[in-house]
Amino acid sequence: MHKFPKSERLHGKREIEELFSKGQPFSLYPFRVAYLLKEQKEPQSPNQVLFSVPKKNFKRAVDRNLIKRRIREAYRLNKDLITWQSADFYLLIGYIYIGKEILKYQVIEEKLKLSLLRLNKKIGN
Repeated sequence: MHKFPKSERLHGKREIEELFSKGQPFSLYPFRVAYLLKEQKEPQSPNQVLFSVPKKNFKRAVDRNLIKRRIREAYRLNKDLITWQSADFYLLIGYIYIGKEILKYQVIEEKLKLSLLRLNKKIGN
């Protein structure tokens, strides 16, 4: 079952700041991806993810929301590509859309799949 509950969304200010200050970034157009392995204190969902589309590149909220909806849907359907699992750690992931134009859903999905596979390789070490 493909779901994307609130428990899988990264929304805590402290964790977001920690992700972007201590996290490891990499780029795969149209995304800049930051990830951070964090020690788990109490049981929760294995991964938490954040999607961001800068206002600098897309002035209209309608455009930003469209892109975020497409990224969220692609992630929801393909999040099982992250095969890494641990009882002691969980993964924080931040997707920042760095493209200058609104891409079609198929392109976004393909690039998101590639980024998840690359993330798998980086974490697997």
